[in-house]
Amino acid sequence: MTGLIYLPIDEVTGTAVDLDRAADFLELSAFFSPDRVVLTSNLANGVSIGAEESNTESGVERAQEEEELVGDTVNLINERQRILNASYPFQLDKDGHILRLVTVNGSLGRAAYILCLILSNLESASAVLTDSDLHPDAAEVRKLREYFQYFATAALAAEIGGKAWSFGFPRPDSSSFFDKLREIWEDVSDGRVGRQEGAPEQPKDDKLDVIAVRSHKDELPGFLLAVAQVATGRNSREKSLKGHIDAFKGRWFAKQPETVFIPYMIVPFAIERSQFIDDVRVMGNLLHRLRVPIRVAEAEHLVNTGTMIEGYELLTEALGWLEDYRNRVVA
Repeated sequence: MTGLIYLPIDEVTGTAVDLDRAADFLELSAFFSPDRVVLTSNLANGVSIGAEESNTESGVERAQEEEELVGDTVNLINERQRILNASYPFQLDKDGHILRLVTVNGSLGRAAYILCLILSNLESASAVLTDSDLHPDAAEVRKLREYFQYFATAALAAEIGGKAWSFGFPRPDSSSFFDKLREIWEDVSDGRVGRQEGAPEQPKDDKLDVIAVRSHKDELPGFLLAVAQVATGRNSREKSLKGHIDAFKGRWFAKQPETVFIPYMIVPFAIERSQFIDDVRVMGNLLHRLRVPIRVAEAEHLVNTGTMIEGYELLTEALGWLEDYRNRVVA
């Protein structure tokens, strides 16, 4: 079954090697393998076949490049495993030769990672699934993106240790824009909702997908209030809330909140460290594939202690969907 996963040779060879794509290839190979295992050497084998077709290098040069690619990719997987710990759904053996899919067993953190992994390799961003006939259909892609919205809501709640609402359209409770905003601000108690002159007539979410709040019992302003754009496409840098928050408050509040809105971007992608720094400059605080699963796992404690996280009950549905999807493919 691992042979069905397509390795985009041009992305993992040459002068600009995408190690994240190489690691994703191995992780997806393990995910779709009937025995949940893949040899890391499969990466070198795939590159070797492509190199033989192009025949531009000597055998010695190719072998050195392949060995280096496997070694660097194994190091990256080890780093993912170190950062995510129990929320990482794979396990690499001590020699770096075998990558194994760990049974999710109800772990929402691991389910969040698998969801991020699949979303990162949809046809808009990668050929890994498209060219292997394992790509979800259009309806499934919509469902996956909907699930990610709920995982993002749980992640932002845990990020600030407070309650969170899934505000992005369509909302899980099918509420209107103003009904939802008024519901949230009855709890926030800082500012007063009211459409202002010139604001859009039929707003959907006006770029805010998640709103999370950790207020104080004194009901005074000056608390943690995070707002997030959830982006599953590669154009996330164009969707930053950093330059939009003032417009949002100006449009939809008769009395604007005094509390500062903290902008977040939540994406399913693994982001290379050097790029990450500038992404934070552009998009604000960033939750990505190596942060979302940890925060989702932490959200369980909030829910168990009575904190409201909208859509949290749908996360187990997503976990079941992912397991069914894998079983359907490997059957």
